[in-house]
Amino acid sequence: MDLRPIGVFDSGSGGLTAVREIRSILPSENIIYFGDTSRVPYGSRSAEILLRYARQDVRFLRTFDIKALVVACGTVSTTALPRLQAENADLPMLGVVEPSCRRAVSVTRNKRVGLIATAASVRSGAYERTIAGLDGDITVVSKACPLFVPLVENGRFRVGDTVIETVAREYLESLRDTGIDTLIMGCTHYPLLAEIIGRIMGPEVTLVDAGAEVARALKRELTDRELLADRPCGETTLYASDRPEDFGLLAATFLGQPLSGAVRAVDIEQY
Repeated sequence: MDLRPIGVFDSGSGGLTAVREIRSILPSENIIYFGDTSRVPYGSRSAEILLRYARQDVRFLRTFDIKALVVACGTVSTTALPRLQAENADLPMLGVVEPSCRRAVSVTRNKRVGLIATAASVRSGAYERTIAGLDGDITVVSKACPLFVPLVENGRFRVGDTVIETVAREYLESLRDTGIDTLIMGCTHYPLLAEIIGRIMGPEVTLVDAGAEVARALKRELTDRELLADRPCGETTLYASDRPEDFGLLAATFLGQPLSGAVRAVDIEQY
C-alpha cells in the first residue's frame, strides 16, 4: 500500500479526461493535476521548448512526493517522454502513446488505423513507430488537428456548436475516406469531441480514447509495483498556471462532477 499521490499534467484542461478515467478505476487514489494554461497549446511548439516546459511541469509535481506520474499531454508523450523517463528513473512515468497504440492494434479489423493529434505529435512519428513495432502490417494514416485544443479550451466542444462541427468535418472527412476502421484520438482534449468525431467517422470506426487507455495502463503499473492506495475515497487537487477561475469552470465539465475545492494558481516558471 502507498498513500502518496499520483501526478498528472497536460498543457491545459484536456488531461482531465484522463483524470476522470483514473478516478473511475482507481477511486482510492489522491491525484495532483497541473494544467499549464499560461502556455497552452503545446502542439505548435518546438521540441526544445516542449522539453523545457515538460521538465518544469515534472519538477513542480515532484514537490508533492508523487508515487507515479502520468504525462496526459499527447504532444509531450510523443516528443519528450523518453528523456523525461531517463531523467526521473526512480519514478514510474507513463505517456499516452503506447497504451493507445496497443489498444488500436488489438481492435483494428482491416489493419488501417487513423491518428488525429497535434501538429507536433504527428511530426514526431511516434505513433507510427510504436504501431510498427507491435504489428508491421498495419497502415497508419495521420492527421494534424491544430484547432481542436484551443477550441476545446474555450468551451467549443458541444454537439450543435457550428464552429467546432465545421472544423471537425474539415479535418475528418478526408480521413474517413481513407478506409480506416480505428481512430486514435491522440490528445486528451479530443475525448470531449468524441460524439462529434464519432458522428463524422461513422459507427464502423472504433475510437480509441488516449486518456482511458493510459488510466488502464496506470492501474496495471501500480498493481504490479504494489503501489495501490487503500483508503475509502481519494481526492483530486487541481493547479493551473493562469486563470485558475476559468480553468475551474471547464474542469467540472471535463471531470463530469462538481469540484471539491478551488483551482490553485502556480507560477510554473519558478520550477
